[in-house]
Order: sequence, then structure tokens, then C-alpha cells
Amino acid sequence: MNWKDKNYDNLAKAILVLKTADETRRFLRDLMTRAEIKEFSNRLQAAQMLSQKIPYSAIVKITGLSSTTVARVSKWLNGPLGGYKTVLTRLHRQRSREEIGCG
Repeated sequence: MNWKDKNYDNLAKAILVLKTADETRRFLRDLMTRAEIKEFSNRLQAAQMLSQKIPYSAIVKITGLSSTTVARVSKWLNGPLGGYKTVLTRLHRQRSREEIGCG
């Protein structure tokens, strides 16, 4: 996949201009079907669970994802691009700040 493609770049920039969770939810709903949103939400949940060392079998049962998809998420989570790791790290920091009242 060529990530420098104009359309892929435009999508990334569109996501970056969103300022709130509500704006992002509305954009994702316009962009994707409900099934796609559920699938991507489940993949993120799987990445979170994998980072907590939860077994594949439990992740499959809880998320409804196939074991192949969980394995793919694991591969990407531990891969060189670091997309999942970046998001998980930032979500963790954000939750920590919110818990102590700095968010």
C-alpha cells in the first residue's frame, strides 16, 4: 500500500482536523457502515487486550473477532510502524490525566 497516495493522505488529514470525540464519532458514522465501525472498534479493543497479555482465546470470545484477525492485530501491534502502540500509549496517558483531574 502506498501511504503517500493523495487520497490516503487526505483521509489522514481529515482525521487530524477533528477536534472532539463527538466530531470524530459523527465523521466515522458518515464515512463507514455500522459494521465497519464495530469491526474497527473491536480491533482496537483486541490491541488493548493484547497489550495487557490477555490470551487470544479470551479476545476472540469477548470481541467476536476471528483468531486470524486477532493474530493480524498482534502482528501490527508488534510491528515496525507502531500505529497501535502510538494510539494505546496516548490513550493511556489521556486516561491517567483524566483520573488525576488534569484532563
